[in-house]
Amino acid sequence: SADNKIEAAMSELVPEPRQKPAVPMKPVGINSNLLGYIGIDTIIEQMRKKTMKTGFDFNIMVVGQSGLGKSTLVNTLFKSQVSRKSSGWNREEKIPKTVEIKAIGHVIEEGGVKMKLTVIDTPGFGDQINNENCWEPIEKYINEQYEKFLKEEVNIARKKRIPDTRVHCCLYFISPTGHSLRPLDLEFMKHLSKVVNIIPVIAKADTMTLEEKTEFKQRVRKELEVNGIEFYPQKEFDEDLEDKTENDKIRQESMPFAVVGSDKEYQVNGKRILGRKTPWGVIEVENLNHCEFALLRDFVIRTHLQDLKEVTHNIHYETYRAKRLNDNGGLPPVTTETEENHESNL
Repeated sequence: SADNKIEAAMSELVPEPRQKPAVPMKPVGINSNLLGYIGIDTIIEQMRKKTMKTGFDFNIMVVGQSGLGKSTLVNTLFKSQVSRKSSGWNREEKIPKTVEIKAIGHVIEEGGVKMKLTVIDTPGFGDQINNENCWEPIEKYINEQYEKFLKEEVNIARKKRIPDTRVHCCLYFISPTGHSLRPLDLEFMKHLSKVVNIIPVIAKADTMTLEEKTEFKQRVRKELEVNGIEFYPQKEFDEDLEDKTENDKIRQESMPFAVVGSDKEYQVNGKRILGRKTPWGVIEVENLNHCEFALLRDFVIRTHLQDLKEVTHNIHYETYRAKRLNDNGGLPPVTTETEENHESNL
């Protein structure tokens, strides 16, 4: 009958009452000692073995005027000839007319761990009569590496391990004037601190007295703060209170590191040390009473290397990726390769 049809139609329209979503149970703390050993802690050893096999990438950029000891400092950091100038550079080489980008790769092995280190040098930066916008080629290079990684990531057939050429750390060399930062320093750091982890260092710190060094460091910190420049480790990325306490100490006391670099060895009290010989004695590079090189090395390599890589991937690259996809209407960037594949499918 008509009534039955209406009832049937109504029952189709009325949705069945929804089941309430199951409330997830709160995890109950289990004392594993009661149940015997499980072996969760071996994950660290498993990860270590895997890293030992594959090794890892670390890409460090050095920026600053020529003559500030950038190449020497990088060689001192990694205790090997890794900079551009060690690789076939000659003394007659002229300062380039424009900012060039030169990347040199090395594999360094220590204790069975392989690190593919790339040192990116920027000869010509800050050496011209007119240094206007001389940070642009550097910013372009950094973004090109993000783009390269993004294109690999959105490929249908992705590589098992995407080659990582992204700049994890940028050491910015400040001239030891003892006065204040130059407009060029501020402009560079203002533009680049948004796209890369900047670690400011005062070069050739042995040219300043202890009082001058302390005052200059305080002045640089103040100027960076006034200009709203966030150097690494950035306050907003501290993960917990322990991180914050440790990083605050670095931000308020150590930064910018006042360093001296040297790849020459000397004999001091029967020990061979890296240093710079002066008429009044040897400046020991790794002696904290002489300079802060050891602090910089411990910071970049021994305590924060993994974090530098993570901040690059999770913050700087993610910001670039989101903007790039947003500009493209949410679609991945089209590469010539994907265009060709698309045409061949048609």
